[in-house]
Amino acid sequence: MRKWGIIATWRMAADGVALGADILKNNGKCQDAVEKAIMQVEDYPFYKSVGYGGLPNENCEVELDAAFMDGKTLSIGAIAGIKDYKNPVSIARKLSEDRFNIFLVGAGAEAYAHKNGFVRQNMLTERAKKTWEIRMKEINEKNLSPYDGHDTVCMIGLDSEKDMAVATSTSGLFMKKRGRVGDSPVSGSGFYVDNEVGGAAATGLGEDIMKGCLSYETVQRMRNGMSPMEAAQSAVEDFSVQLRRRRGVAGAISVIAMNNKGEWGIGTNVEFTFVASTSEEEPKVYLANPVFNEDKTVKEVKIEVASKEYMEEYKRNIQKPLEEI
Repeated sequence: MRKWGIIATWRMAADGVALGADILKNNGKCQDAVEKAIMQVEDYPFYKSVGYGGLPNENCEVELDAAFMDGKTLSIGAIAGIKDYKNPVSIARKLSEDRFNIFLVGAGAEAYAHKNGFVRQNMLTERAKKTWEIRMKEINEKNLSPYDGHDTVCMIGLDSEKDMAVATSTSGLFMKKRGRVGDSPVSGSGFYVDNEVGGAAATGLGEDIMKGCLSYETVQRMRNGMSPMEAAQSAVEDFSVQLRRRRGVAGAISVIAMNNKGEWGIGTNVEFTFVASTSEEEPKVYLANPVFNEDKTVKEVKIEVASKEYMEEYKRNIQKPLEEI
C-alpha cells in the first residue's frame, strides 16, 4: 500500500484533516489536500483565529496572513495583511506558481487577489466584532493586556507519489497593531517542506517563533537523522531554553512535523491540540501536554486521543450564543 499522511495544528482542523485525508486516500495530490483542508477551516465562522470570523486587529479590521509551499519544487507563495478576501490560502498557492513577486502584503495582495478573480468578502462577523468590543472594554476598565489568541492553522501533507506540501492560514494576534505580521507567512519560521526530508509548521507567539526559524530548524534536524517527534520537540525545547536565558521568558510555541515516510511528530512548550491521519490511521484529534522539570525545561510530552466528550464540549463552547460571550 502506498503511504500518505496529513497533520495539522489545533482541534479546529479536525474536519479539514478528514477532508484532506479523503483526498489523499483516493490518490489525490498533497497540494490539493492541504489547500482544501485549510479552506474548510477558513470558511467556518466559529473558528476565531482563522479566515471568516477571525479576530480583528486593534482597529477592528480583520487582516489575514497565509502561505503555501511545494516540497517538490520548493516553490513558495505568501500573503500578509490582506483584508476582505476569502480563502487566503488559495491566494498564497496561486502566488507560488510565479517566479517573482511571491510574497505580497496589504493593498498589493488585495490587488493581486482582485486581478486573479478571488472572492471579495467582508471577513468580520458580528461574533468577532462583539469579542473585540468586550476586549476593548476590559482593556480600558481593567488595564488588561490586549493580546490574546494566536492559533494558526498549519497543515503538512504527503501523497502516495511521495510529494509533500505545507500551508498556513491565520488572522494573527488578536488586537494586534495594524500591519503586524507574525511567523505564519514567513518561510522557515512558520513553515517549511522539502520532499527529500519532510515538513514542519509552527503555531504560537509569532514574535518568538521568528527569532528561531523553528520550522526550518525542525526539518534540518530530521535531515540529520532525527524522527519527527525528536526533531520537533528538541527544536522547541532548545529554543525555549535560549529565550528564557536571554530574554527571561519564552512565549507559547508548538510545532508539527512529518517526514517523507509519513511518520509524524510534534513539539510544544504549552498544552496543545493537533490532528493527524495516515494510510494506517483514521483522523484523530490529539491532546499534547508537556510535563515540566523544576527548571521549567520539558521532561516529556504526554499525548492522548481526545475523547468524544472533550470534542462535544469544545463544539458547544465555540458555538455558544452571542449573548453568552
